[in-house]
Amino acid sequence: MSAYDYDLFVIGAGSGGVRAARLAAASGARVAVAEEYRIGGTCVIRGCVPKKFMVYASECAEQFEVARGFGWSIGETNFNWRAFIDAKDIEISRLSGIYASNLAKAGAELIQAKARFTDAHTLELVGLNRSVTADKILIATGGRPKAPTGLPGVEYAISSNEAFHLPRLPKSIVVVGGGYIAVEFACIFHGLGVDTTLVYRGPNILRGFDEDVRVHLCDELHKRGLKVRLSSVHDRIEKTPDGLVSYFSDGGAITSDEVMFATGREPYVQGLGLEAAGVMMDAAGAVVVDDWSRTNVENIWAVGDVTNRINLTPVAIREGAAFAETEFYERPTRFDHADVATAVFSQPQVACVGLSETDARKALGEVDIYLTRFRPMKTIFVGHEDRVLMKLVVERASQKVVGVHIVGPESAEIIQMAAIAVKAGLTKAQWDATCAVHPSLAEELVTLKDLYRPPILATAR
Repeated sequence: MSAYDYDLFVIGAGSGGVRAARLAAASGARVAVAEEYRIGGTCVIRGCVPKKFMVYASECAEQFEVARGFGWSIGETNFNWRAFIDAKDIEISRLSGIYASNLAKAGAELIQAKARFTDAHTLELVGLNRSVTADKILIATGGRPKAPTGLPGVEYAISSNEAFHLPRLPKSIVVVGGGYIAVEFACIFHGLGVDTTLVYRGPNILRGFDEDVRVHLCDELHKRGLKVRLSSVHDRIEKTPDGLVSYFSDGGAITSDEVMFATGREPYVQGLGLEAAGVMMDAAGAVVVDDWSRTNVENIWAVGDVTNRINLTPVAIREGAAFAETEFYERPTRFDHADVATAVFSQPQVACVGLSETDARKALGEVDIYLTRFRPMKTIFVGHEDRVLMKLVVERASQKVVGVHIVGPESAEIIQMAAIAVKAGLTKAQWDATCAVHPSLAEELVTLKDLYRPPILATAR
């Protein structure tokens, strides 16, 4: 009989924690999961899923316009924010219930409480007047929006968390940030008819993405009427009878109903008592783990956004599964973080896998670039000026395709298939040997024949 209450205790019932708990429990292990908020974590409750519903809603206005161009008679349209939010909340509750049900079916115990370490094997269940012990402990608490500190008036602003529950749709909003969350929400509000301004302190949005992608997307946002204010920093926010006034360091000002900060997320480690367990964190507050997701404490692991490796839901799920396979099935498994595809659900969408051109030149030296920009068949028919960008980055020596970057409709759907080819290490010749599906956007990926940019030695840049 084990000296511990549980074989595994998971802190956090998000995607990574739930996957690990279900697999471990299915092995016959005694498993418990503690969650202080709602089952499903950021992705299901205040992230990917509700945000995608908002993206769908915000795309409808353009779809109505395109339908008119194809001969459809569209009557008066009106968006009901309250009806949408109510329907969204019902669906999120349903999905959260499925997560809880799946845990129960697997045999894992669900505890609605915050868990806090008192030592490496002992956790206090806050508010329940109870402590438990576990042989193995998995930290899967995810991340939280990071609010700016020291900015006068920041208390009047909202984060992405509150954006999902606004009592009414604002007439105007300032979205602060240049990452994917800020860009996505700016596009959502703009698509819903809100007077939207995206404000970012840097010279261009989506830092870390391929430079051609960044420039192209910014141009497309301007074409669609979304205001983008770059190299701009908040000085203060004032609440006035006319709304919230954002004052900037360059002397400019914008009045809006709401100000939303999406300037980054941070690992959620507050109140976990990691110091009591001796768990090491890095300078950004993330739990430090090795390739097996093990911390510096032998019986404690961590997966997902709390480790600040690749902060994506599918990655957390794979990390959680790898942990369970290794520790409860004697099948040593490490998740490979290379060539993970990602998508930004902006309008138009951005999707990529592998290396940007800049990173490829730094890592590989000479690369070949294949790039095309074109007006998509669907919207050129109705006179729209939007353009698609597709780009392949190819290692010159091996001719392997090491990066794929797309800006355009359904990019996320296309990149999932492209990611298989990149992960498999297929060469440009193998891409070229694949017959196109015509007419489609994706066919451009296998018909790019001419070099867009000749090879340049990394040292020459």
